[in-house]
Amino acid sequence: MSTSLPPAIFIMGPTASGKTGLALELARHFPCEIISVDSALVYRGMDIGTAKPSTEELAAVPHHLIDVIDPAESYSAARFREDALRLMGEITGRGKLPLLVGGTMLYYRALEQGLSDLPEADVRLRKALEEQMEKQGLEALHQRLKKVDPESASRIKPTDPQRILRALEVYELTGSPLSEHYAKQERDPLPYRALRIALIPSDRGLLHQRIEMRFDQMLQQGFVDEVRHLYTRGDLDDSMPAIRAVGYRQVWQYLEGEWDYDTMRHKGIVATRQLAKRQLTWLRSTEGLEIYDSECLDRAELVDHVRSFLSSTDQAS
Repeated sequence: MSTSLPPAIFIMGPTASGKTGLALELARHFPCEIISVDSALVYRGMDIGTAKPSTEELAAVPHHLIDVIDPAESYSAARFREDALRLMGEITGRGKLPLLVGGTMLYYRALEQGLSDLPEADVRLRKALEEQMEKQGLEALHQRLKKVDPESASRIKPTDPQRILRALEVYELTGSPLSEHYAKQERDPLPYRALRIALIPSDRGLLHQRIEMRFDQMLQQGFVDEVRHLYTRGDLDDSMPAIRAVGYRQVWQYLEGEWDYDTMRHKGIVATRQLAKRQLTWLRSTEGLEIYDSECLDRAELVDHVRSFLSSTDQAS
């Protein structure tokens, strides 16, 4: 990538890997503005379960793409890309450094590679597909995908419900297989020189412990009451993207009486660990990342590395 492009910093990593702390550390050394890359932080009124930055943290550094929509609304990767590029341009124009922080990997991919012209999620169709999955099993849906889109079926694991459902959804909505949409995708490169930092823990067990501790802390802070407030609004249900967020869906089902408190806690922790596993899989399969062990991160060393990166960008310009 050309060194004449303006700089940006990406901090990626699984949930509970220390991304926010590192971002605030970098902001103490460089004139940064933070852009959230998190599909749950966009929602207003969803603070505890998303581990939203505190009032003090938000005041210390300008933050963007936090609290931008109501939970009844949806927010797509395409909209994220549009918003992020606009914000990055404004931040650069102010002579500051765009610092993108979060764990929604689809958003990073959309930002760096552009998006194919895919339809937005259809809540009713998705719910119907999920009901089919519950009745027929995931393998039956994967077999169906093989018939309508064999190329996508060969790429998507039979154990990956999210991608199987999305591929079938796209086919049902457009009449064309997902693979055909991707084939038409025009690569739209990011007009920035990005330092892409990935925090990947060397000890998965410690990450799991932190996830459990953080979930328990959320419960102590009033997570159930936060979800109860959403539940009693009357205009939301568990098919909506906001309520499907990790943790929120489990508490929602607890409020509906599907299971007791201890089961909800267990399922919430398991769901968060599964999210972290998906994030780690994506990170390990992505080329060009500078990987740091989140368990023994030398922040001073990383600050020096960022300073060198910015210095090389300045010299090129």
